Amino acid sequence: MKWALFVISGIFLMSASAAAEGPQVTRISQFSGKAVPRFETLKYAAVNGRSGPSREQSVVWRYERKGLPLLIIKETRDWRRVRDPSGDEVWVHARMLEPGAAAMVQSVTAIHEAPNPTSAEVASLETGVLVELGDCRADWCAVKVQGFHGWVSRAALWGADTGEAGL
Repeated sequence: MKWALFVISGIFLMSASAAAEGPQVTRISQFSGKAVPRFETLKYAAVNGRSGPSREQSVVWRYERKGLPLLIIKETRDWRRVRDPSGDEVWVHARMLEPGAAAMVQSVTAIHEAPNPTSAEVASLETGVLVELGDCRADWCAVKVQGFHGWVSRAALWGADTGEAGL
């Protein structure tokens, strides 16, 4: 019987430490089986964003940029509630999205040879440029764009971190 008390107190201790860390932001969707929030990209060059999860809902936004990363924040079986780089939220049909490792440059920045601000600059990137996203470290992400590759500050990219969306 003493071991049961020990197990129960261990469970309470683990629960207390989890509560001290704060709530978990990421959850697994019952519809897709994937983490929410997560980034996916537009599969087509023209995609409608609607006011609700149905074709009968009005179109409130039209995206015209294939590969644009969108943050999925909610799901139904066929629809995804997404947040775009400017913070607007709309519903998009699931088949209009695809998994992708892309990010959008949010401010003029440079690609560096190494994940260090003092390393040599490889290229300059303007706001709005889409880049292929590689591995990310604490404050830096590997990127490729138009034959250039190197490292960009994570803070300059939309699509590199679900925490950036303020969820």
